[in-house]
Parts: sequence; structure tokens; C-alpha cells
Amino acid sequence: MQIADDTVVTLTYKLYSAAGELIEETREPITYLHGGHHGIFPRIEDALTEKRTGDTCSVALEPEDAFGEYDAELVRVEAQDRFPADVQVGMQYEDTSGEDDEEVRVFTVTDIADGRVVVDGNHPLAGQRLRFDCTVLDVRAATPDELEHGHVPLATLPGRCRRTSVRPIV
Repeated sequence: MQIADDTVVTLTYKLYSAAGELIEETREPITYLHGGHHGIFPRIEDALTEKRTGDTCSVALEPEDAFGEYDAELVRVEAQDRFPADVQVGMQYEDTSGEDDEEVRVFTVTDIADGRVVVDGNHPLAGQRLRFDCTVLDVRAATPDELEHGHVPLATLPGRCRRTSVRPIV
């Protein structure tokens, strides 16, 4: 079966920097619903269309195709007393105070000094050119339930439920 809209695709991947440094690779296959359901970056989805089980694909991603450009306005310096006493570099916090109440941005603590905490709302790979290499392991028709919900149930997405502790910024 070929990858097309409303098919479920299982693949493994490796993500590289523009310099060829391995950034991430799957320990277990990932599965997503193909066809504009926001399960994978659109440029990758376009490159995978019409591929079959066993096919490989390599996609160059500009920042706008992946995690966006780096936005210096998403770096904030906050008073340390706004955070829990055990705040540490690397901790992540959610902020829902943007224009869209439904949009949640995750900020990562990048520095703590002199009673101040620096948090960065950019994705760690924002502003970077990347290369996404993958191998298609399986392609199948989506179930009516998957189409209704617009995604594959999380139970079938190994590794996709892991998140670091996220606490709200008060």
C-alpha cells in the first residue's frame, strides 16, 4: 500500500543537524496519521506521499519547515521568587498567558543567577536547518475512529507519551 491521505504510517527516523551531527533517532518506531492531520511536519509528509513499506526518505528542513525561526522575544528574565524553591536549569514550565488562551508555550529554564531566572520559550532546535532520514516500516488504511479523532491513539505511539515535569508559571 502506498502512503496517501488517511493512511497510518509507521516509521523509524534519524534527525541530523545541517553539519551532519546526529541529534535524535527513534528507539522505537513512531506512527502517525498521514494527510494534513498535523502528526508530522508538512514537508516530511509531502516527501513521504506515495512511498511504500521499506522505502527510505531524506528531507532537508529549513527552520520554517520544522521548529521555526529563533525568536529572541521568547527569552524572558523573571524574578526567582515566581518559581518553586527547587527551580533548576533544564526545568520546564507552561505559560498560557498569550493572546490565544488555548495556546500553551513551554519555557525552559536556561540560567539562574542573582535572584533572576532566565526562561526560553523557543524549541531547542528553533532556527536550525535539519535533515530528517526515515525508513517506512508499515502503511495501512486508517480506522474510522482514527479519522474521526484526527490521530492515531497514543497507545500505539511508542515513546510519544514521555514528557518532563511541567509546572505552570504563576
